[in-house]
Amino acid sequence: MEDFYKNAGIRIRELRENNNYTREKLAEIADISPKFLYEIENGYKGFSAITLYRLANALSVNCEFILTGNYGDKYNEALQDTLNMYEEAQINDIIKLLHLVNRLMTPNK
Repeated sequence: MEDFYKNAGIRIRELRENNNYTREKLAEIADISPKFLYEIENGYKGFSAITLYRLANALSVNCEFILTGNYGDKYNEALQDTLNMYEEAQINDIIKLLHLVNRLMTPNK
């Protein structure tokens, strides 16, 4: 269970940094203490369902992403509708483009 909370904490920290939030700002939005957020991000402490919900809302992701790293069904319908606008060859180009965007946005990759 320790790795579970540690991995969730890593995702929370990455999301916080991607949103350009300080630890203090995210803690304020999620209505928790900065010290508790530090402990969550570093896997030292677990968290309740309400804390998970508040963090997910503050970070604009679903709870499943924080817990597992998967978005689940949140984007499936929107992605499918968007992809349906293109032909197969174009979809392959879009996938390549998204991979390029990911590499550009992720340092040291």
